[in-house]
Amino acid sequence: MTPIDLVVLIAYLGGSTALGLWWGRAQKDTRDYFLGGHAIPWWAVLISVVATETSALTFVSIPGLAYVGNLGFLQIAAGYVVGRIVVAYTLLPRYWEGELVTAYALLERRFGVATRRLASIVFMVTRALGDSVRLFATAIPIALILGRVVPHAMPVAILVLGLLTTVYTYHGGVRAVVWTDVLQWCVYLVGSVVALVLVLRATPGALAAPGKLQIFDLHFGFDRPHTLWAGLIGGAFLSMASHGADQLIVQRLFASGNLRDARRALIGSGVVVCVQFALFLLLGVGLFAHYGGQHFDSPDSIFPRFILERMPPGLVGLVVAAILAATMSMHAGAINSLAAATLHDIVLPLSRKSISEAQALRLGKRFALGWGLVLTIAALLYRAQGTPVVVIALSIASFTYGALLGGFFLGLFWPRARQRDAMAGMIAGIAGMSALGLFAHIAWPWYVLIGTSLTLFVGVVCSLQTSSCTPEVACERSSTQG
Repeated sequence: MTPIDLVVLIAYLGGSTALGLWWGRAQKDTRDYFLGGHAIPWWAVLISVVATETSALTFVSIPGLAYVGNLGFLQIAAGYVVGRIVVAYTLLPRYWEGELVTAYALLERRFGVATRRLASIVFMVTRALGDSVRLFATAIPIALILGRVVPHAMPVAILVLGLLTTVYTYHGGVRAVVWTDVLQWCVYLVGSVVALVLVLRATPGALAAPGKLQIFDLHFGFDRPHTLWAGLIGGAFLSMASHGADQLIVQRLFASGNLRDARRALIGSGVVVCVQFALFLLLGVGLFAHYGGQHFDSPDSIFPRFILERMPPGLVGLVVAAILAATMSMHAGAINSLAAATLHDIVLPLSRKSISEAQALRLGKRFALGWGLVLTIAALLYRAQGTPVVVIALSIASFTYGALLGGFFLGLFWPRARQRDAMAGMIAGIAGMSALGLFAHIAWPWYVLIGTSLTLFVGVVCSLQTSSCTPEVACERSSTQG
């Protein structure tokens, strides 16, 4: 990198950290820290949702998917829109019936505190594993740059990214997260557009490679991830889980002013994500033409290699900053949502003494600091695999998302279910998906649908073995006989 690239990169890192610290100057209580006082505009929440689900996995790995394949991933993106619409009109209204801080408080209201605790722990484990992989992916291009002048560049890159994001998230809470997300989204969108323009200018006709622009695959099997059916059905269930049962995204929606704004942010984010995926995939197609289909050891290294080898001074710093922006936004959201779940789902329900708002705020910040350190250490321990990192991260989430979504759907659509039914179903869903992943060759987009179905099936069967009385439905038989 040239001196101007380093200036751009350092200015971005320093500016985003300073912005986060500035937004955190007036935190009064946990409602401010975790929900932004329900005062964040819907368009900012929309951008934050998009930025939160767009890490370096998207920015680095999605072009790699198109390089080795085609535009078939857009079928998954179409399913994402369908899933968001379902969540907007099923789960969101239930969330807005009360003053909730975490999504899993709804499970306590329906089943009991033990179900809430189980769901929150599942979320925390899943999010910690997935986000550590994302942080590792972001460090790849930084390590390539630092490797020329710094020994052990990969650990250094992970530490810089992890600790800087932890600092501004610790001080700024969800306001810092959302508004830095807006900045970071603009940075990585500009970076990706610039990269695509450079590829097309360097390789005329780059988007005319035979077979690379194919979108639809009508294959009916369960073994391929990028088919129309896996995309529309599997992608919809994955989106329902990630945007309806994952605290990382739900917490952003809670920051909206009302239900209508939350719906606009949620459904609108699906449309924006589709356009964004198309941009990244076209970049991968262009890179395929640019390199003449050359084989690389890892698809995740193709776009970073282009950045370092072919981009002019100044733009290298901009695009590397864009890669940092993508994961810093995801990482910040993960830290804040993990802290909220730890405080409100685990600590406060178990506390035997009264905790004031000031004490709760201090605890929430400490948990944010702790989770930031945990995720950074986990990224340091991760070892690269041959599979694209985006597939690994989505697969991790898919193993447990079905159990979470199934728990919510059991509460919504099966009044007979009780707490033990929900917990049995969720545990069976996780165990079943773990076994399936080890012994069956099924593409990852189907994981959430299978996990949700298994959770619902076990929960319903368990409920049929007990009385029809539930906390929500009075036992009419007893009342009429009495």
